[in-house]
Amino acid sequence: MATGAPRNGWERYARDLGVRLHRLRTAKGLSQERVAAAADISAYTYRKLEKGESNPGTPANPRLKTLVALAEVLDVEVPDLLPRSKPGVAIGR
Repeated sequence: MATGAPRNGWERYARDLGVRLHRLRTAKGLSQERVAAAADISAYTYRKLEKGESNPGTPANPRLKTLVALAEVLDVEVPDLLPRSKPGVAIGR
């Protein structure tokens, strides 16, 4: 995902997830590396999640295990990590 506005609902949702992760992490005074290590993911992966991407140009789509681990590390419930807006992804597409 390059700089600029997200092109679709999923990109926007992934970017909003990254913003939420960043805010929660900084509110706890934790580094990206510390959160990543505690969640048992690489620092690279965590940095990408905060950017809202998994690979350049590809919106983040973290595994459930990753979301649960991050919620535990950040001391929140999984729904608190997720943006309130819906991404507009229909089943079967």
